[in-house]
Order: sequence, then C-alpha cells, then structure tokens
Amino acid sequence: MNELFSYLMSAIVHSLVKTTMLLKTFSLASQLFGFTGTPIFEENAKSISIEGEEASLKTTEDIFQQELHNYTITHAIEDGNVLRFHIDYFKPEGWDTPKQGESLSSKAIAEAILQKHDKSTADKKFNAVLATSSINHAIEYYKHFKALEHDLNIACVFSPPAEGNKDVAQLQEDLPTEREDNKQEPQKKKDALKEIIKDYNTLFGTNHDINNFDVYYQDIQTRIKDQKYPNSDLPHSQKLDIVIVVDMLLTGFDSKFLNTLYVDKNLNYHGLIQAFSRTNRVLNDTKPYGNILDFRSLQDAVDIAITRFSGESTKQPKEIWLVDPAPKTIEKFKEATKKLDDFMALHSLQNKPQEIANLKGDTARAEFINTFKEIQRLKAQLDQHTDLSTEQTELINQTMTEDTLRAFKSMYLETAKRLQKRRDKDENTPAVVQELDFEFVLFASTLVDYDYIMTLIAKYAGTQTSKKQKMSKEQLISLLKSNANLSDESDDMIEYINSLEVGKALNEEGIKKGYEDFKANKSTKELQEMAKKYELEPNRLQEFVEKVLDRYIFDGELLTDLLAPLGLGWKARRLKELALMEELSPLLRKMAKGKELSGLEAYDE
Repeated sequence: MNELFSYLMSAIVHSLVKTTMLLKTFSLASQLFGFTGTPIFEENAKSISIEGEEASLKTTEDIFQQELHNYTITHAIEDGNVLRFHIDYFKPEGWDTPKQGESLSSKAIAEAILQKHDKSTADKKFNAVLATSSINHAIEYYKHFKALEHDLNIACVFSPPAEGNKDVAQLQEDLPTEREDNKQEPQKKKDALKEIIKDYNTLFGTNHDINNFDVYYQDIQTRIKDQKYPNSDLPHSQKLDIVIVVDMLLTGFDSKFLNTLYVDKNLNYHGLIQAFSRTNRVLNDTKPYGNILDFRSLQDAVDIAITRFSGESTKQPKEIWLVDPAPKTIEKFKEATKKLDDFMALHSLQNKPQEIANLKGDTARAEFINTFKEIQRLKAQLDQHTDLSTEQTELINQTMTEDTLRAFKSMYLETAKRLQKRRDKDENTPAVVQELDFEFVLFASTLVDYDYIMTLIAKYAGTQTSKKQKMSKEQLISLLKSNANLSDESDDMIEYINSLEVGKALNEEGIKKGYEDFKANKSTKELQEMAKKYELEPNRLQEFVEKVLDRYIFDGELLTDLLAPLGLGWKARRLKELALMEELSPLLRKMAKGKELSGLEAYDE
C-alpha cells in the first residue's frame, strides 16, 4: 500500500494548485480514492447542494470528507517541480494606480504588451497567453493587434455558439464565461470567429473553418508547443507569439515554452492560481520563473489566493511563490560578479575574459564554470523583468556590460567543452569536474540562430562605414562564440565575416548565399587537400561524399571502392581507411548540418 501511495503521489506531483488525496467510504466493501488539483472551499464554492429545504455551497470536503494527504504548490515550488512567479502590476505612466478589477483601455494595454513582449519572453524564446474578460473583449483586442504595427504572430480562440452542436456544448461545460457570452448576439460572435480563423489560415497556410472548430483549437495548441523548436528547425513564421483567450488554455494546458500570461480579466482563488500556473513549467535556467503582467491591479486577489492555497503550515508563502523584487536580484547579481572578481584575484589573474585561458588545473576551471553560471542565472532573471527602471537597467549594465558577459560566456563554453572531453575520456578527473552539469543549452537562445546571425551580418556588412552601425565585428564574433546552439557553425561564420569586403552592402539573401558558397568552397578545398594527402582521385572522393550526404547513410562498400585503386593489402588498406576517416568523419558531420549519418558511428571509437 505504501508503494502504491508513493506511486500515486509522484504521478500528481506536478498538479499546480493543491493536490489533495481524499477517501470516501460508500459501503463496508468499497472505498473511493479521489485526487483534486483544485480544492473548493466555502469562499470559492459556486455549486449549490440542496437537501430538503436547505441549500448550501458544495465544497470538496462535503463530497470526499476525509483528507489523507495534500501537496500544495508551495511544496512543488520548494521541491523544484514548478517555478515561482514574477508579477508586474502594470501602472500606466502618468496615471493613478487603478483600483482592483478596474479595466484600462484595451488599446493602451495592447500597446504596452507590444513594448514588453520581447523582454518578457526573452526575445521570443518563449510565448504568451492574453486572458480577456469576455468574447467581445477578446475580439476587441484582436482588432487592436491587427491594426497595430508589430512582427508577432497573434491568434485568438474562443468557442463558437453551440447551436445544437453536442461537441461544442460539451466543450463549454468547462467554459462558463464563453457559454454565457454566446447567448448574446451569437451571430455577431460567430462572424467574428470566422474572420479570425480566416486570418489564421492566411498567416499559416492552413484550411480551418468554424464547422471543425476543434481542429482549429488543436492546431493552436500545437503551434504554442512548437515554440520548443529552434528557428533553424522550424521558422518563427510557423509559431505563435501570443494567443488571446477568454476561458480556453487557462486550465489543463501545459507547455514548457509558454512563460508569460497577460491578464486583463478579474481572477481569484483557484481560477487565478490555475491561470498563473500555465507559465511555470520547469525548463532550465533560461526560464527562471513564470511571468505575469497584470493589468487589473489584482494584488489583493493574488495575496488571498496564495494564502488560501498554501496550506496551513506555511508561514510566509509569498516569499516562496514570488521571485525577489528587482532591487534584491540586482544586489545578488552584484555579489555574484564580486565572487568572480575574488576568484580571479585568488588565482593572480585580472578579472578579464581572456584571462580564463590562464587558469591552471581542472579544479580551477571547474570552479570558474560554477562561479560564472550563477552570474548567468541571475542575469537571465533580470533580463526577463518587465518592470525595471532606466536607472536599474543602467546599474545592471555597469555591474557587467553585455560585451563582457558575452566574452565570459564564450570562455565558459570553451572551458566547459574542454572539461567535458577530458571527463569523458578519463574517469579519474577531479570530483568537482565529475559533478559539473554540462548543459550548454542554458546559454543558447532560439533567437540567436542561423537566420538571426545572417541578419546581423547583413547589417554589419552594409553599415560598416555608416554612423548607424550598432554592432561591431568584434561584438558580432563575441556573440557567435557565446551561443552554444551555433558552436558547430561559429568558426565558419567568423571566417566568413572576416572575408567580407568592408562597406559592401548586401541584403540578407545575398549574405546567406555568400555564406553557403563560402562553406561549399571551403569543403571542396578541404576534400582536395585530403585527396592529395591520401593519394585519392579528388573527383571520386567528392562523389563519395555526395552519395553519403544524399542518403545520410555511410556505405562501407563505397569506401572500399574508393580505396581500391591504391592496390593495398588488407592491413595497409585498413590503416589508410582509419587515418582517412579520422579526418573525414568530422567534415561529413559538419556538412550534414546536424542530421544523423547512419553507419558513421563505427569510426567514433
């Protein structure tokens, strides 16, 4: 029974409000165990139970009686199973603080969202949901975003009038606001939804219609989750940045790459916590917390919900649920940079990125990894704060400039790769190295991908002699070196940047073509040199490589045919084969652009 209980509890550990295990006895021979992630107390109960002439609100305790165990969101945050929240209570500049629940101008909020979105979502690494108070309100927002200038992909979803459709009627059982809204002017709402779906089809090249609403809804959920793919694998044009909703997606929907909720509706109790909890699924250090931008001054409602759903034993739940305010995080950031300064001084080195190469011993290098990782973790938190003042932003930059941070990140990656190779080859490396977590992805960004770098290179090449230039060659190279997701391409990209003619303006397509030609010429030259070194016919070696890359299969028989003209005995041929493949394997993988080459693993040993 204990093992069963442990299994059941681990299965529900990610429930985000308050997971309660309850027991109800129906007879001497039967018992029912129930689990709920949304316990209903008297103050948030809505369903009414009638017995005789007495009516009362129906609570979870009324239904299940005996509580066996509860696991609150406070426990989940403390255990690291879900993230804390950062809440930005929006106050328009020059306005008085709105009263709780008071609605601001939807157009002003839409404009504020466009200003804050990149910051909140780490430059579109994540995506967001905008919760609105009604279907008409959602339509209003959709029209504002459609009229405003931006580069975001924005969709809107709400259920259509049921009109006898049993599937829609069943769907609306969990969508009380939408169910009631659709009773007023249903045709007007239906026409608006048709127009929204039509725009969606134009944006994504789909063919949805209101008669198959569920397919449209599923496609929206898929595109939200597709945010997990880097833009190099799935272009940003096929993803969603913001989805406008009323009731949908605010409960039960999970995506690790959804990190922001814009709130322009009154929320309270379990509804508030459920909605907020769409944002706090754990990913890695690039997602430090769930971001909430509140446009309804819901601070009192938040405080009440946190207190009610934290469990009776929690003394200071707000300190657990909510991230530190910006001033406190800035102080921690300053302390972390001071530790790096002290660490470098301890090793008789200046606190400069290039000095990391002079660290002696793997233990010191591992200590640098851990020291800098804390700086990066805190900087990631500050980067996604949407409520920083100009003074606070300047203070952060004074503590460590972006250029310095990028340069240290470059040294971090270089050092970590070096230690990882050493650890993989030698089990006797120091314990501090063995314990390192080589998560390079923590320092990568879906924004800093192939397309983004090509855009920057085009700007650099075209504005080299212009005063409008924003990024120097040195900064561009530093950015490349400091992003793990481009580590395989960075050397080639840097060579290409260095080869560009100063001041020669090229558009992005011209830069991309130039880079691909550069890589092709470089690969051809490498193959020619390899052919000469191993006494092979250059054209035959080129044909061999093309056949491997055409099918992404390494054919050993083709390699035998390639070496046959040398007339070697089996032993000499085997030695020649191993020597050739030691050089050719890395080049083949590079030319495959990350795709698996079946059969090549035989030469990895």
